[in-house]
Amino acid sequence: MTYFILRRTIGFIGTLFAVSIVVFAVMNILPGDPAMSILGLEATEDALAALREDLGLNAPVHIRYVEWITGAFVGDFGTSHSFRVPVSELIGERLGMTLSLAVAGMLLTLVMALSLGIFAASRHRRIGDWGVMFLSQLGIAVPAFWLSILLVLLFAVKLRWLPPGGFAGWSDPVAAIRSLILPTVALALVQSSVLARVTRSSALEVMRQDFTRTARASGLSQRRILWRHVLPNALVPIVTIVGMQFAALVTGTIVIENVFYLPGLGRLIFQSISNRDLPTVQALVMLFAAIVVTANFIVDLLYVVIDPRLKARQ
Repeated sequence: MTYFILRRTIGFIGTLFAVSIVVFAVMNILPGDPAMSILGLEATEDALAALREDLGLNAPVHIRYVEWITGAFVGDFGTSHSFRVPVSELIGERLGMTLSLAVAGMLLTLVMALSLGIFAASRHRRIGDWGVMFLSQLGIAVPAFWLSILLVLLFAVKLRWLPPGGFAGWSDPVAAIRSLILPTVALALVQSSVLARVTRSSALEVMRQDFTRTARASGLSQRRILWRHVLPNALVPIVTIVGMQFAALVTGTIVIENVFYLPGLGRLIFQSISNRDLPTVQALVMLFAAIVVTANFIVDLLYVVIDPRLKARQ
C-alpha cells in the first residue's frame, strides 16, 4: 500500500513537472509580441524595447522558466500584462465562480447518472432501459454550447423562469443560485449521459455475479440489492469516469462561462488570449492542466479504498 502511494505520488509530481515544461514552451513559441499588443502598432521601437525589458521578455528562455516555476511554488505567477496586477490575484478573484460551477455540475451529474444508470440496469432490455439509453445517446451527441443556447431560449427567453446570463454576486444568494442553474444543468446533462451508460454497464456486470443471485434468493428487496450490493461493487469503473469528468467539467466551464457571461476563469482566459497576456494565459493553462492531473491522481488513490482486493495487485 505504501509503495503504491509512493509510486503514484512520484508519478504525479513528475507529470506536473513535464506539463509545466510543455505549457511554458508552447506559450513562449506562439507568434506575436506581447509588448506590441500592449502598446499598439504605432509604438516606437525604443518604447517596445523598453517594455520588453520591463516585462522580462529579453531574458533567455531557460532563465524565464526557472523564475516562473519557482514563483509558481509560492503562488507568484507574475504580473498580468493587461490588468497590471498580480496574476494570482486575478485567479483568486475568479476561481470561486469556476469551482462552484464545476462542483455543482459534478453533484448534479452524480445524482442523475447513478439514478438513471441503476434504473436502466434494473430494467434491462425493457422500455425503461431503452428510454435511458436513448436519452443518454442524445445527451452525448448534443454539444454543451448548443445545449446552453437551447436552455437559454427555453427557460430564459420563452418561459422567463431564469436569467439568461450574468452573475449578480453572492450578496443576493437567491439571485446568485438562479443565475447558476442553467449553466450547471448545461454542464451536467452531457456528462451525466456518459456516466449513466458506464453505471448501467458496470451494474449489469455485477448483477450477473453469484453473490447478487444469492442476495436475491435470500429474499432481499430489489432496492436493497441494487443500492447496497450492486452499486458499491460497481464503483471502480464509475470512479474512473468521475475523475475524468470532474476535470472535464472544470475545463468545460471555459465555454459555459462565455455563453452565460459568468465572471470565472473561463472568461478570464478568453480575455487574456485576446490581449496576448502571456503570464495570465500561462498560469491558467497550467492551473487547468494541474486540475486534470490531480483528479487522475486522486482516482488512483481511491481505487484501493473502494476495492481492497486491488491492494494485493499493487
